[in-house]
Amino acid sequence: MPLALLALAIGAFGIGTTEFVIMGVLPQVAADFGVSIPTAGWLVTGYALGVVLGAPLLTVLGTKVSRKKMLMFLMALFVAGNALSAVAPVFGVMLIGRVVASLAHGAFFGIGSVVAAGLVAPHRRASAISLMFTGLTVANIVGVPGGTYLGQAAGWRTTFAAVAALGIVGLLGVARLVPEVGKPQAADVRTELAAFRNAQVWLAMAMTVLGYGGVFAAITYITPMMTEVTGYAEAAVTWLLVLFGIGMFLGNLLGGRFADRALMPMLFTALGTLSLTLLLFTATAHHKVLAAVTLTLIGALGFATVPPLQKWILDQASAAPTLASAANIGAFNLGNALAAWLGGLVISAGLGYTAPNWIGALLAGTALLLSFLATHLDRRTRTSGKVVTDAGRPALEH
Repeated sequence: MPLALLALAIGAFGIGTTEFVIMGVLPQVAADFGVSIPTAGWLVTGYALGVVLGAPLLTVLGTKVSRKKMLMFLMALFVAGNALSAVAPVFGVMLIGRVVASLAHGAFFGIGSVVAAGLVAPHRRASAISLMFTGLTVANIVGVPGGTYLGQAAGWRTTFAAVAALGIVGLLGVARLVPEVGKPQAADVRTELAAFRNAQVWLAMAMTVLGYGGVFAAITYITPMMTEVTGYAEAAVTWLLVLFGIGMFLGNLLGGRFADRALMPMLFTALGTLSLTLLLFTATAHHKVLAAVTLTLIGALGFATVPPLQKWILDQASAAPTLASAANIGAFNLGNALAAWLGGLVISAGLGYTAPNWIGALLAGTALLLSFLATHLDRRTRTSGKVVTDAGRPALEH
């Protein structure tokens, strides 16, 4: 695989760390600012909504410059947002810092997915995308647990200062290793928007929102769930997040490999098993060993959906993939925002810290139903002899 994928993975590592590390330090942040845990959950929701907004906006703005320069700008924006979070005097400023950092997220992964896919042969695209996302999964093995430990030992502000430093490393990596490939070929915004005439693009985004949202329903409130329900000490959350990250890492690689062979069957398996696992988590959360195993499985199954969903978007919007790819990254985070909000609602309603698992199971199960619908529509269209992409070329087989 090209060395440029390493640079993209470095940037993904920094972004993945800041996205997920807030779960590990959420109680400390809430206590420091004097807000409730559900209120502090807005730092997750706000970040996710910022990704949803920033993904299409910054991607469209980025059509005027080379993809490399845009990736460098996005990493600089990421550094600024995390630095602001580190010095925030009040909760509102902290929330603003999270949103600023999040604006870079969707466009980075959206543009990065297109760059990664363009560096390899067509039959290796899902694997290349998964390698870029490996940085995000490794962040959950190293960055997030390390940031959680650092926050518990030296304060959560130190954590976000360290994340800002990671962003600087990511910026230098992109500058050094990613080739200058010129401006995107489809610089016409109308051409990019034409991809959204394809109903399969919208179905894929809906599957993304609901499927990955199922993961975040459980993970957003993992610290209070593990300490208040399972009985773990707060310090144990660090290694629990390592297990979750290992699951994500393995699921991402397996998802990329099997999506190149059989995309939709891989998606069916991941979403169906994820829904069942989230249901079981309601019970296994009361047992330390079973909770740890279940948490690892949730990470693996949740991230096994990422490469196939991202490849499906690129295939369906092949004539103008950049905006659709970034929009799908936004869809991941729209699911995160929806799940964090719904999870906060059921906790505030007095249903307990395991109640968000039911929300997650429902979301993932609905995504599974949509994946069956997408496959049915694709087969019916191909059978009728009308399979065309938004560019009018024959669609890829899945």
